[in-house]
Amino acid sequence: MTTTTETFESHSPADGRVIGTYPMMDADEVREVVDRARIASLWWADLGFDERRRRLLRFKGLLARRSRELAELVHAENGKPTDDALLEIILSVEHVNWAALNAEKVLRRRRVKPGLLTINHDARVEYQPLGVVGVIGPWNYPVFTPIGSIAYALAAGNTVVFKPSEYTPAIGQWLIDAIHEVVPEQPVAQLVTGKGATGAALCESGVDKISFTGSTPTGKKVMAACAASLTPVLLECGGKDAVLVDRDADLDKAADAATFGAFSNAGQTCVGVERVYVHQEVYDEFLTLVAEKARALTPGHGPDSSYGPMTMPSQIEVVREHVRDALARGGQAVVGGPESVGEGVVEPIVLAHVPEDSLAVMEETFGPTLVVNPVRDMDEAVDRANAADFGLAASVFTRSRATMERVASRLRVGMVSMNSWVMYAGVSALPWGGVGQSGFGRIHGPDGLREFARSKSTVRERFAIPLTLTSFARHPNTTEIVRRVTSVMHGHGR
Repeated sequence: MTTTTETFESHSPADGRVIGTYPMMDADEVREVVDRARIASLWWADLGFDERRRRLLRFKGLLARRSRELAELVHAENGKPTDDALLEIILSVEHVNWAALNAEKVLRRRRVKPGLLTINHDARVEYQPLGVVGVIGPWNYPVFTPIGSIAYALAAGNTVVFKPSEYTPAIGQWLIDAIHEVVPEQPVAQLVTGKGATGAALCESGVDKISFTGSTPTGKKVMAACAASLTPVLLECGGKDAVLVDRDADLDKAADAATFGAFSNAGQTCVGVERVYVHQEVYDEFLTLVAEKARALTPGHGPDSSYGPMTMPSQIEVVREHVRDALARGGQAVVGGPESVGEGVVEPIVLAHVPEDSLAVMEETFGPTLVVNPVRDMDEAVDRANAADFGLAASVFTRSRATMERVASRLRVGMVSMNSWVMYAGVSALPWGGVGQSGFGRIHGPDGLREFARSKSTVRERFAIPLTLTSFARHPNTTEIVRRVTSVMHGHGR
């Protein structure tokens, strides 16, 4: 294998210390890795569901046993508090377990009923591995998010080439090393490191699918790079998630969920809460509760910090610009303001009465800010929530089951939590993904397994019948006979 001489460093966002040094892999090196994955994919697919399940369950056990070790690494390289890192890892363990235990049930060959014209045939559908899946992961949830692709792709019989964010390569290396411990025979999961050029090289390397998680602009670049070779893509991009609070909601519960959803992980969450639409009758009370909870937070670098520093320095200026724009357009700073945006840590910012065409409402902020606006009713709340181009997730708070279901069904998003925030992430059987500028395709659950498999249909003639349609030698009356039978069976329109 050729080796690159160019390297880059991963730094702690808390104090700037170097976590590790990694190669900036070029296109030739990436292709060599993919070639090894291609060879390994034949071996991995041939192991079958049972053996793959055993290996993935061993990986799950390793994650569970060494969760504290991995959490400390996430804290060091990503900056989030160790407890939040542990929660991310625990969710990942659940998803590895589900993928391992359910892959065969979802993807095994099954019989389907033939129609009238093929009644003499046995019809089956099977799901075959794609081959090699390229996974491009994010830095904000560097364990949970890529595991949603890596574990499901492996369970479906594929090998994986994983490019972690250049901000969290050490975490990516840890995950790949852990998989190698349970599958030492073949490189079924490999790491490529670098920046944007390395990701582009992976898109053009001949992999059978790319699963990408990151910003919408970068997702569009990934899709464009894959278009030349018709490499299919799964895109989980940005969000501008809203919480909708009706007048009969448990306001303290809703305020607690909105606060955690907005400020945990320093707001650097694709499904983080960025907007809250509150019924005007309870708006002031709700805003007071959120403000109290936000002021009680203690961001920073310490072990008791509510959330950590911003991981990507360039995002700090985005937060600053959104806050200034909101205030310039007439919004009100209830907690914090432009002065809350520091060099590394951003203090909690709560904005109220922000115009709907402002940057803080329409564009992804990806920082510890929250916009809280009043609405006359839940119909207006739905309209405002749907007005953004993003459509990843949302939450609804109300005591009315009917209102809850009606609102949830009208929200143009891929996931909805009712009287909670982000709880769909903990249900391994539920698909995860968005619509619009938030991307397309799904990870997790049966949909996630099928994303990494190709369906193949087969039919087998069980017995011959006198009415042969697919032959130049068919009887002149055959088509008319079939037409009459079809008219009798389907002509009534019911």
